[in-house]
Amino acid sequence: MVDPAFRDEIMPNNIILIGPTGVGKTEIARRLARLTGAPFIKVEATKYTEVGYVGRDVESIIRDLVEIAVNQVRAEKTREVQKKAEDLAEERLLDILYPERKMPDGDEPRHSETREKIRERLRAGLFDDKMVEIDLTITGAPTMQIFGPLGFEDMGIDFQNLLRSMLPKKTRSHKLTVKEARILLQQDEAQKLIDTEHVTKTALERVQMSGIVFLDEIDKIAGKSTQSSNIDVSREGVQRDLLPIVEGTTVNTKYGPVKTDHILFIASGAFHVSKPSDLIPELQGRFPIRVELQSLTTEDFVKILTLPENALLKQYQALLATEGVTLRFTDDAIRAVAQTAAEVNENVENIGARRLHTILTTLLEQILFEVPNPSLPSEIVIDAAAVEHRLVGIVRDKDLSRYIL
Repeated sequence: MVDPAFRDEIMPNNIILIGPTGVGKTEIARRLARLTGAPFIKVEATKYTEVGYVGRDVESIIRDLVEIAVNQVRAEKTREVQKKAEDLAEERLLDILYPERKMPDGDEPRHSETREKIRERLRAGLFDDKMVEIDLTITGAPTMQIFGPLGFEDMGIDFQNLLRSMLPKKTRSHKLTVKEARILLQQDEAQKLIDTEHVTKTALERVQMSGIVFLDEIDKIAGKSTQSSNIDVSREGVQRDLLPIVEGTTVNTKYGPVKTDHILFIASGAFHVSKPSDLIPELQGRFPIRVELQSLTTEDFVKILTLPENALLKQYQALLATEGVTLRFTDDAIRAVAQTAAEVNENVENIGARRLHTILTTLLEQILFEVPNPSLPSEIVIDAAAVEHRLVGIVRDKDLSRYIL
């Protein structure tokens, strides 16, 4: 068991991913977050400006991450209370369709057998098209726009929740079908069952202990200190604003203060023009792990096309299956597509795995245009000959491939 006092001294090893576009830098970070269940946010470093300039300040990254974590925890808690919310929503619908009547002495309800019969019909969907009127709690608060350098979020005040707690809860009537009402009532009951304070506390802990921030295009703000243009000054200013957040500081959010000491930062960039050493020395030291990713090869493209659950080939097969057409690729066709992608990336512009989208769209363009068409066969087989017939002319004409592929 690690000593809690010593655990606080262990800092995360932040990472810089170096490689051309389309090699999977963002996907690596996103999959890592999904496997660990960690709050994850991807931001473009170029969207942020130095304090004092018009634009987003870097602290908004942490605020957005907290918002993502709150929504993540709330969704988890909603799934936990879903069954109870469904039962409560069903009772509310039954009260509307057939209210229980009390005996004169107030002990036993009348027509309980009738109510159960209505419940069975409700579950069978026999009342789905019946119009009912329901009352739902209004959860929103009046909006107020704040003009000035600081908003309530910057001061760490959740102004919306503050207003909501001060104002009495109101309800609004909605007239809709039973099928639609069931969904809204389930959401309404689920919100009542969720402890908002517990959600906020859990989300803040999750952000502080396992949050992941992916800083894309960090090479675009890496300017040489020897240059003195306004652009380079602004770039260096963004780096200096990032430094305390990466190093460890406290950021005020509308849900409470967040310490960034143990948040993992993963930066990425192609570094075609600049290099990691062009970052300010203090920021370089906060990214001790450098990972260089190589350009994708033909074998990599074959794996991308076939192995993932959401592989492109499977997506096109599912798309055509909705029109009653079975699409099948032979092994040599898959390899031909992969070789074409690798060749075009090498000769035109290396955009990595994104090249597969344009190649497959061009390859299947005619088929996608013609469906649904009764004259088309129910099964279409794509082989290497079909790939070569459709793409060979475009690949060989470099000027043409620049526009099409």
